[in-house]
Amino acid sequence: MPMDANEIERLIKSGIPDAAVTIRDLAGDGDHYAATVISETFRGKSRVQQHQLVYEALKGQMGGALHALALQTGIPDA
Repeated sequence: MPMDANEIERLIKSGIPDAAVTIRDLAGDGDHYAATVISETFRGKSRVQQHQLVYEALKGQMGGALHALALQTGIPDA
């Protein structure tokens, strides 16, 4: 069963409370999303570490209910 964009956002924000999250359904099928996640939590972390934090927040849904996620992460502008 596909995962709802609101659920993806909820999971990310539950794991990264200060995150600003934008989700887009890329194919209209509920299986292929793009997410932009901006958080102060990412400051000083590599891009790989930032992505790992997001994947941890998704609680194992990647590859299961969430088929594909194009992920962009960053820190807030000063």
